[in-house]
Amino acid sequence: MNMIVTTPRMGQPVSSLPLHDATDLTAGGIQAQIRLNDQVYTLRITKAGKLILTK
Repeated sequence: MNMIVTTPRMGQPVSSLPLHDATDLTAGGIQAQIRLNDQVYTLRITKAGKLILTK
């Protein structure tokens, strides 16, 4: 049996995944902290509108 897997086009969300707006996460600013277990990460929106996630 062959299975065909398709991926969405760029900019189209996958409906089964949660979608979060980066400006909501940063409360309208440019940085937010995200905790995963006992680690804290920093999410930053650059001047060019890109996202950077650092530990």
